[in-house]
Amino acid sequence: MTNNLLFLTGKLAEKSLHKVLEEVQNNPKTPPFKYRVAQIGVSVAALMTPELIARRVKDTGDAHKVIVPGLCQGDLAMLQAQYGVPVERGPEDLKDLPQYFGHQGVAPDLSQYRVNIYAEIVDAPYLSVEGILHKAQHYQSQGANVIDLGCLPTVPFPHLAEAIQALKQQGFQVSVDSLSTDDLLTAGRAGADYLLSLTEKTLWIADEVASTPILIPAKPHSLPSLYRAIDVCIQSDKPFIADAILDPVHFGLTDSIVRYQKLRKKYPDIQIMMGVGNLTELTDADTTGINALLFGIISELNINAVLATSVSPHAVNAIAEADIARRMMYAAQLDGRLPRGYSNGLLGLHDRRPFAYSADEIREMAALIKDPSFRIQVSEQGMHIYNRDGLYQDIDPFALYPYLKVDDDASHAFYLGVELARAQIAWQLKKRYVQDQELSWGVRTSSQHKDAKVAHREASLKEKRAKKDKAE
Repeated sequence: MTNNLLFLTGKLAEKSLHKVLEEVQNNPKTPPFKYRVAQIGVSVAALMTPELIARRVKDTGDAHKVIVPGLCQGDLAMLQAQYGVPVERGPEDLKDLPQYFGHQGVAPDLSQYRVNIYAEIVDAPYLSVEGILHKAQHYQSQGANVIDLGCLPTVPFPHLAEAIQALKQQGFQVSVDSLSTDDLLTAGRAGADYLLSLTEKTLWIADEVASTPILIPAKPHSLPSLYRAIDVCIQSDKPFIADAILDPVHFGLTDSIVRYQKLRKKYPDIQIMMGVGNLTELTDADTTGINALLFGIISELNINAVLATSVSPHAVNAIAEADIARRMMYAAQLDGRLPRGYSNGLLGLHDRRPFAYSADEIREMAALIKDPSFRIQVSEQGMHIYNRDGLYQDIDPFALYPYLKVDDDASHAFYLGVELARAQIAWQLKKRYVQDQELSWGVRTSSQHKDAKVAHREASLKEKRAKKDKAE
């Protein structure tokens, strides 16, 4: 059955909406649908509210579904009850409607992954049990499957057993990373699920406790040493995970990746771990791209676990990025596709489609404006700000100030300053800009504080009323 869709929009977006919907409808990859556009009398679609829609749209006709603008605020349940059909938000920008339909619009399934994340608390000996629990909860919220307690050489960890037991009581899986056999024995006896890292020389510890050992070479870069430890575990039918050790850039990175490839080729069915912190922490580069590339390699080599850290300020979201990367790469591998179009979580600085409108399209919309409120958009040419009095374009917000005439309106000047600053950053970085919305920084995007924005608007209106009363 062909779906009948009703799109609600405002005056400015009506023409563009028709154009985009016609393009989508004529795409042979899009499932058949019919549509009708209802322009409900507001200039800007984002100003719609469910209450306003309910007053102005009494009947949805033969529509099977009603699509409201993505920036429409409020609870849509009242509209569904009134119309008796589903009511949902479309994309925030109508130019993204092609992704709303057909195979392009089906949200990728990112619920699955193959790689477990071990999140290391590197300063665990210095933290109280409460501090360890707090950090563990934070890492778990970012996607960690196992909490790793990092032990430091020569630093006492008298509350190691207590910390493990407290984590276990809270339902965490726990691993302990130490070079000390005493720490590893204590951890195993306290109930740690995994021990990092045992070699062929310390593998006897695995016979003393129930913990699963993570195996590493007894000598740096020695695969034969790692192979011997692996063979012992295989012969004794004991679970284990092997780690060939990822080295930093200029200290053996390329050779270490080759070691992982050799390890996987020799043992196609074993569990393998890769510690990614030597790259994310020890390279002055945004960790989003590093994690994306690393997890692409991890996916190709069928690596099953990563040890991730979040210590350096630039790596503060490394665990959350690892969570996105593992899901994205797993989905792309299942689909046999390039890892594109699955998530924007690792696109922190740029967007794939930063400029939704051309300068010509913005000029067309600006010509329709009949009120004094400013609209701001960004194209490849720069920032565009317009109202009924004119359209102005530049790449420098200060160059636009003389045309705004807000020198006696502090609230409006403040608002335009904030928005033009966002617009300039978006243009400079090639990011998507939507007026009244914070810029998206991928996984680093913070939730918007709408209350502050509402409070500013109320203060601005109060200021304008006070000026008007004084003038009268």
